[in-house]
Amino acid sequence: MQNDHLTGKRFADFKLAPELMQGIEEAGFSYCTPIQAETLPIALAGHDVTGQAQTGTGKTAAFLIAAFQHILTLEAEEPERTYNQPRGFILAPTRELAVQIHKDAEVLGRHTGLRLGLVFGGTGYESQRRQLEEGVDILIGTPGRLIDYFKQHVYNLKSIQVMVLDEADRMFDLGFIKDIRYLLRRMPPPSERLNLLFSATLSFRVKELAYEHMNNPEEVDIEPEQVTGERITERVYYPAKEEKIPLLLGLLQTFGDSRVLIFVNTKRMAEKIGAWLKGNDREAAVLSGDVPQTRRMSLLKRFTDGELNILIATDVAARGLHIPAVSHVINFDLPQDAEDYVHRIGRTGRAGASGEAISFACEEYAFSMPDIEEYIGHRIETASIDPALLVEPKPPVHEPRRRDERGGRGGRGGGRRSGGNKAHKGKGRGRGGRRSGQPAG
Repeated sequence: MQNDHLTGKRFADFKLAPELMQGIEEAGFSYCTPIQAETLPIALAGHDVTGQAQTGTGKTAAFLIAAFQHILTLEAEEPERTYNQPRGFILAPTRELAVQIHKDAEVLGRHTGLRLGLVFGGTGYESQRRQLEEGVDILIGTPGRLIDYFKQHVYNLKSIQVMVLDEADRMFDLGFIKDIRYLLRRMPPPSERLNLLFSATLSFRVKELAYEHMNNPEEVDIEPEQVTGERITERVYYPAKEEKIPLLLGLLQTFGDSRVLIFVNTKRMAEKIGAWLKGNDREAAVLSGDVPQTRRMSLLKRFTDGELNILIATDVAARGLHIPAVSHVINFDLPQDAEDYVHRIGRTGRAGASGEAISFACEEYAFSMPDIEEYIGHRIETASIDPALLVEPKPPVHEPRRRDERGGRGGRGGGRRSGGNKAHKGKGRGRGGRRSGQPAG
């Protein structure tokens, strides 16, 4: 891994608690990323922070280290106090992001003695409830399930010393802001806790939320003018719809064993691509909003561990997931929201590595390209379709639906609804001729 994305600031310079520093060192962290170098001095001094940074820049470690240190410091100053209620409260918009934050917290805080709790919808209702009843120091979760337990008086928010709101802009997108405000208003006043808010964009609505529920936060912007990662190479093909599967198969042949993340706009298309890949001797996992949580976590683990090289996903996976060594992101369907394009391709080129983002602008979705290019501030290189890239596909092989996926969504916990983007009535024309006998995308 390259290290030129790091600064010269060392974690050892911050005089952190020895037990926290031990976890940081064991995680392999020595030097700070820019967002860590800018936000930690502020947060460790006890001041609130609103932070804007690209995905994959280390903001999770920034707020976890600040939260651990703040709680450990207060614990040392008031050793006679005992707690059976959360002191740290970390809110995430999706269950995948909550799981990832918890995983990182386990690594960084393994020697602190602080108990971690993880709460999200879709699975484990009774086990999560028991965990809260036994007491946790830092509670990480999604809004719906957290409010459910709170209203049942399983835990309270009277002892909160640190509040973290991650992916605040996504909270608005998913309609969680009323839930967020409900929880924040039941904590001690903002002046009596450390408040940390991170967001991909510090829009007016996010700043308004910060003004209402934080204590004069200091704003930190890390390269906000650079929307896409500088190590991500972007290109776009303009295939006809029936060329998309042959083009996908041809590109996958050139990638070898690289780890590839394929984004689509609907669950139906994800399953369709999965069937084509299976029929063409390529194993892939399909991740959409109504895949049961236990299976979703299993698929993500197989992809992260390298057992699977191809993951097909709707936008449920576009935010908050840290999957190492994703070399290629393919937008099989162009997103209809320009911001979603940035979050999708941000799954590659992370932590100093390089990556490639490839988009298919077929006649159904090509109309999104001008908005995307305007949002990111540059034109995406157009790639010509070499006939050699169009592989003649074998027939698709459809798997029978699993019984646990027939009943719709489970629980309220923060995944984006299956389908990713709503249908658009507009029409556009691609720049590729149709070829008879080839499958529709």
